[in-house]
Amino acid sequence: MSHHHTEQSAPGHRHDDEDTERFFTQEFWEDRYREGNAWSGNPNPVLVQHVTPLTPGTALDVGSGEGADAIWLATRGWRVTGTDWSSTGLESSARTAAAAGADIAERITWRQADVRTWDPAPERFDLVSAQFMHLPRTDLHALHRRLAAAVRPGGTLLVVSHHPADRDPSVGRPGSADLFATGEEMAAVLDPAAWAVVEASAPERVGPGPGPDGRETVLRDAVLRAVRKD
Repeated sequence: MSHHHTEQSAPGHRHDDEDTERFFTQEFWEDRYREGNAWSGNPNPVLVQHVTPLTPGTALDVGSGEGADAIWLATRGWRVTGTDWSSTGLESSARTAAAAGADIAERITWRQADVRTWDPAPERFDLVSAQFMHLPRTDLHALHRRLAAAVRPGGTLLVVSHHPADRDPSVGRPGSADLFATGEEMAAVLDPAAWAVVEASAPERVGPGPGPDGRETVLRDAVLRAVRKD
């Protein structure tokens, strides 16, 4: 399942609530990739902001979309594992990485996985990034616990999602409240004895295109950045 940053990626944004269940199927994402119109091709700006100062190491990009984040990480010197539910998306990502250069492509491993059940190796990665992964609350918390366990001591967990404030009608992002969580709520999943929360915030950004009332759309992201204690 891939939820890389796109203003079409949240359940309910282009689909009614009754279609939400289909959103959590592999077929949905295979179709979305075949349509070829869901992603910008640019890395997520919150990832760029938070990861640029870090020393490159091993990274896990969860829900790797069409590969923009994984490719950006590889250009920065990271060795990346990009996971996605969709084989179509992974094939597209591999082609894009190859076009970026053999030195970049060889630093990325693409892996098909269902994030609702996949459990990465414990304490394996210096960075685990999950950008705009929207799951029902219980599944989301379970995913974050598994991803946190995959971070090495001294490593970083970075989770970004759509903030509950974006469900406001002026933003035009309908959907079940169960699919939206704040940075503080995501941080509560972590054991404070093992983690230092660097940031749990809700930065604003300007969305693409006008809102339903014709005015500029201001969106809020829920951001969690935490470091596993040594």
